[in-house]
Amino acid sequence: MKKQTQTTSVPTKRSPVVVVMGHIDHGKSSLLDYIRKSNSVEQEAGGITQHLSAYVATHTTKDGAAEKITFLDTPGHEAFQKMRLRGAEVADVAILVVAAEDGVKPQTLEALASIKQAKIPFIVAINKIDKPTADLPRTQASLIENEIYIEGMGGDIPWVAISAKTGEGISDLLDLVVLTADLSELTTNNTNLASGQVIEGKLDQKRGNTATIIIKDGILKTGNFIVAGSTFAPLRIVEDYLGKPIKEAGASTPVRVVGFNSVPPVGTPFSVVANKKEAEALLLSVTKKTAANTPPQKSLLPTIPVLIKADVLGTIDAIEHELSKFTSDRIAIRVIDTGVGDITVSDIQNVSATKDAIVVGFNVKVERAAADLAERLGVEIDTFSIIYELSEWLNTALQNRTPKREEVVVTGKLKILKHFSTQKNTHVIGARVEEGVVKLNQKVRITRRDIEIGKGTIKNIQQFKSDV
Repeated sequence: MKKQTQTTSVPTKRSPVVVVMGHIDHGKSSLLDYIRKSNSVEQEAGGITQHLSAYVATHTTKDGAAEKITFLDTPGHEAFQKMRLRGAEVADVAILVVAAEDGVKPQTLEALASIKQAKIPFIVAINKIDKPTADLPRTQASLIENEIYIEGMGGDIPWVAISAKTGEGISDLLDLVVLTADLSELTTNNTNLASGQVIEGKLDQKRGNTATIIIKDGILKTGNFIVAGSTFAPLRIVEDYLGKPIKEAGASTPVRVVGFNSVPPVGTPFSVVANKKEAEALLLSVTKKTAANTPPQKSLLPTIPVLIKADVLGTIDAIEHELSKFTSDRIAIRVIDTGVGDITVSDIQNVSATKDAIVVGFNVKVERAAADLAERLGVEIDTFSIIYELSEWLNTALQNRTPKREEVVVTGKLKILKHFSTQKNTHVIGARVEEGVVKLNQKVRITRRDIEIGKGTIKNIQQFKSDV
């Protein structure tokens, strides 16, 4: 009798996914640039990294072992808070960058809050130690004052002093990343179909709807189908972080998938299934669940419709975050549509039915026909490449659309003693000021037993027959 063998799935070690976070100009991009030996800083308008990206680096540890590390780069500006949180949620380890000349800043604490919310271990990298103004003891004290208790200062949070410019300390930092990941015992099951998270979505004018994803478990192979939220794609065109076509990818790997039916929502978990039938069944269950959990909302306030277009979905989150900071008890803001790609005629038509509509674009162009239609219909439209400018413009545009409210402030009270004469709409009266002050051109309400019987404007005041 032949003995049957049974295959069992054994979890295997996977490399860490690392997110680099910190204040806007403390050197996150410079650190990543040094690690990948390329320069992305100058490519960003205003010197700010605007998009979340991912790539794989190979680090040789002090023990001589070659370890792969996947890095995510998250923008530093406050408006990109959702993108930072998403980066922390998909990562296994975080590097919190703090400049040795500045210490802890508000955005440092924001980044720390995202790390704590994601419940992942982190390492502090004190950067810019090559600067003459660097003050390591002061920066360490700043960390302790903000309850970031580093090793050697009464805490257990690992830290390393680095220079992203010269490379000093970066090898030690990567050793710490590998050690932290080893302590977390990161594993994957290679018999599973891949699952993970969408970290970027984009409409490529030549190739269609694409997404950058991070695989957190299992294997992704061409020939299967991927489902992310209410979108799906056959796995035909799959590329690694360098843009090279690949047939399969394992856990902790960033890949680009081309061919989604629409741009997948950023931050959405994805699953890989064997065939189209399974993909359609999974899509149907997601759609039903979303519909059941979306309560109808109504506002009695005047509504300002806003349409947002950007080059990537992650930036749309940032613009919506900027909109959420605008508070008013006189208007309501409703984002009626969002999308990736240039502003088109159909976008203008979408908002033209409502007055006071706003169309805002980020890193996109306005089609000529769309600009002409917007001018004819009176739709305000503008595009930006720097988030600060967009934020200021949005704030002004919304304030201009806020209805003015008349507020009554009582400055004085008079008692009417005598009514002298009436000429057309002008009444001459004698009165005594009992409270406050009375001035020319002020509006008045005339009451009898607290019931308003008339109102008007003071055109002249006399005292002892002299104008005052």
